[in-house]
Amino acid sequence: MIRFILLQNRQGKTRLAKYYVPLEDSEKHKVEYEVHRLVVNRDPKFTNFVEFRTHKVIYRRYAGLFFSLCVDITDNELAYLECIHLFVEILDHFFSNVCELDLVFNFHKVYLILDEFILAGEIQETSKRAIIERLGELEKLE
Repeated sequence: MIRFILLQNRQGKTRLAKYYVPLEDSEKHKVEYEVHRLVVNRDPKFTNFVEFRTHKVIYRRYAGLFFSLCVDITDNELAYLECIHLFVEILDHFFSNVCELDLVFNFHKVYLILDEFILAGEIQETSKRAIIERLGELEKLE
């Protein structure tokens, strides 16, 4: 199960945070700080999986943003690494070459995209085409 998803820039600013387990606000800030410290200083030649408390953080860096998922220790790392890549591909398609400012100024659309394929901490849809079609339908409704 996915515990939380964080999108953070190199300076540690959280651009998107979605928690699938209840946490106090102070604990959320502490977690965001710890995860950023954990992933930003890691050597690029190391794996993109790192133990975090009693869970695992899977992260990937795209340009100046770190996409991090915290999952159960027994979950498949490669599946979640592909999940991150799928999320970035969909963002790229939706915003036509996504950048950090797209995430900041269109955060509601980013949450909508995230909710299309992750529900309650579990991956629901893995087809890029199906997700993009659904997003197209939702755009027509607006």
